[in-house]
Amino acid sequence: MDRRIIWVGIASFLLVGFGLALSLLLSKPANFRGTAFVEPFPPAADFELTNANGDTFRLSDQRDKIVLLFFGYTSCPDVCPTTLAELNLALNQIPEKADQVQVVFVSVDPERDTPQAVQAYASRFNSSFIGLSGSLDELEKIWQDYGVFRETSESESAAGVIINHTARVTLIDKDGNMRLSYGFGTPVDDIVHDLDLLLK
Repeated sequence: MDRRIIWVGIASFLLVGFGLALSLLLSKPANFRGTAFVEPFPPAADFELTNANGDTFRLSDQRDKIVLLFFGYTSCPDVCPTTLAELNLALNQIPEKADQVQVVFVSVDPERDTPQAVQAYASRFNSSFIGLSGSLDELEKIWQDYGVFRETSESESAAGVIINHTARVTLIDKDGNMRLSYGFGTPVDDIVHDLDLLLK
């Protein structure tokens, strides 16, 4: 057999093998860094609250945007301001795509947090952030739907009542499905990495 034919055959075999390996590599599912919800992805429970301007906010109106949903309160001494500051840093790292992401901050302290106070607080971190509050009855349903634990405890500090609460950010995709969640202290780069994947 002609040696040239043998080498052409080997080269063709290697080329086909390389192509298969490359296609398998590129077809691998995205490697998200947040905690992923199991497929089929659960739809995010819709809710309505009156915002600081007196208008109705509906979560479902945020379709076509990624929503980063976080629960906290304006008197929070550490977790809430840290988380909102980190979400602002994440958006600053994707300036050309930031308008496709909406941060929504919902209060766990309706006794002290008015819609106006929560919006003013959220806006300190980023003017695009939406801050929401409501009555205890309105909020309890939302907390339950999103698995938010909340308990109050007395404090001798100037902060007064401290509210212990679930400190996770839930990422809702553009189709309104819960895709990922992030515990307190998740590196900002991990959130940016996942946003980049979902916004491609």
